[in-house]
Amino acid sequence: FQSQDERFAFIAEWYDPSASLFRRYELLYYPKDSSIEMYDVKNRRTFLRRTKYESLHVEDLYVGSKVTVFSRHLTIVDYGNLYTSRKLGSRKERTLALIKPVGMRKIGELLDIIINSGLTITKAKMMLLSRKEAADFYADHRAKPFYHELLQFIMSGPILAMELLGDDAVSKWRAIVGPANPTTTESDTLDSISESFGHCGLRDAAHGPDSVASAAKELELFFPSSGGRGPVSSAKFTNCTCCIIKPHAVNEG
Repeated sequence: FQSQDERFAFIAEWYDPSASLFRRYELLYYPKDSSIEMYDVKNRRTFLRRTKYESLHVEDLYVGSKVTVFSRHLTIVDYGNLYTSRKLGSRKERTLALIKPVGMRKIGELLDIIINSGLTITKAKMMLLSRKEAADFYADHRAKPFYHELLQFIMSGPILAMELLGDDAVSKWRAIVGPANPTTTESDTLDSISESFGHCGLRDAAHGPDSVASAAKELELFFPSSGGRGPVSSAKFTNCTCCIIKPHAVNEG
């Protein structure tokens, strides 16, 4: 049941390039008719009167998301009230998706799988890992007899690291990847990447962390929040071009 007057409140920021500062707004969203309102927080005045805006959906609204409102790119930095936080704020997670060297030949199919699952790719970088970077990634396996084989495999060619965002992203991506060694009794893994792409065990096609804590730790290796670069991109930037997917196309999938 949806109340006639139900509304969700968010705090959003917009970078004003002419003033070189961030402007903060209260963004109100009314799901009943897909309308929005905006208030200038600092100046305490209406910035946008309630207006129907059908290209914005409740699924787009969560802390960390970037939305476009009348050509103004906003970043949602907080929930505006406790009701909104309780209703919308619990299940969004970030996880690492790693496409390993044997999976790079099927990268288009793997990206389709991610997009069709409802997860959003928020960061991506192709790279060739150094031995130290590979050792950092596999630090928990250092005592295992197959440790050096793991290092050699992950360093054998380019890999693609991605940050994925979505509801229950950690468990959802983990299920899509499937177990490293699927058995014939695991009927629910028949459509997993491990099963479909025919590479299991140490030479699997993709990787997903097994917990929120592991996801946070592994994302830091590839996309450091401290401002560091992480592993250097393998892109040479020769004989290449720029492809921009415009907002309306993104919204339409």
